[in-house]
Amino acid sequence: MNSSGRERILVANDGSQHSLKMVEYVSSILDRNRFEVVLYHVVTRVPESFIDYGQKGEGYKYRLINVDEWEEKQARTIDSFMAAAKSIFLNAGFAEEAITVRIEDRQTGIAQDMVAESQKGYRALVLGRKGLSDVKDFMLGSVAERILGLVRLPIWIVGESGPPAKILVCLDGSEESNCTLTHLASVLGPSSSIETTLFHAVRSFHSFRNFMRDVLGSEADMEKVHNDLDQAASMMQPSFDKAREILISGGVAPEKIRQKIVRGISSAAHAIVQEAEEGGYDTILIGRRGLSRVEEFLMGSVSRKVIQMAKRKTVWVVC
Repeated sequence: MNSSGRERILVANDGSQHSLKMVEYVSSILDRNRFEVVLYHVVTRVPESFIDYGQKGEGYKYRLINVDEWEEKQARTIDSFMAAAKSIFLNAGFAEEAITVRIEDRQTGIAQDMVAESQKGYRALVLGRKGLSDVKDFMLGSVAERILGLVRLPIWIVGESGPPAKILVCLDGSEESNCTLTHLASVLGPSSSIETTLFHAVRSFHSFRNFMRDVLGSEADMEKVHNDLDQAASMMQPSFDKAREILISGGVAPEKIRQKIVRGISSAAHAIVQEAEEGGYDTILIGRRGLSRVEEFLMGSVSRKVIQMAKRKTVWVVC
């Protein structure tokens, strides 16, 4: 929190049309009285190797004609984007002093520079799924994917589904998963009309029976894991009740909170994405870690799988 009393959200962008959709998403969900936003862009200059291509003579197929002209065009594009983005926040009711524009030259790399900036006291980092162009995506790789493993604060990876209306909050009964609720409650404005569903997927133990026998080596150990998973499922109602309390105390209307448990699933990530698709959810909240080390071993990184599978959805990775 800064001297204004507001917490800051870092909105990293590349000046693309998708980034404008990302700005619309943030402006529609964020409590304008509690937060300020920093619109952040890392300027990518033409690599020196590309400039060299332009010095290979008239017949060189891929030479660049005018690097300075290209860079000036990029500068005009990002200036125009920042003006449009700022207008979106102003129209959403944000005070002008709550909107900061920062355009900085690339230092180490786009992902690394974003990570370094995110460590300067922000509440969350917002990224888009898509880059400025297919060529840029090919050159840079997935910036969002790389940053996910480097930043510990909440990350919002914004998809193409537009302003949020329905949020799927994935819970596993652990204390760690409660921080997703705390984060959501702190972000939503008190007059938010967004519907929130508390969701838990109970995996089918039988689909792992042979695998667990090979790994754990004894029927007793296997049955212990079976009992642990059953116990976790039976304990979800108290977890749901606590989750509701967190949201309601944060200002979320009780009638906007629902809950759902699905049973017999073999893949937590698949169940989450399927529920998001079938239920028309635009946003998925998920924790970084699973219920236990055993479950993490079985599931892999559920959050990464959800991000990869739910290509059009917005995914918040919290804690």
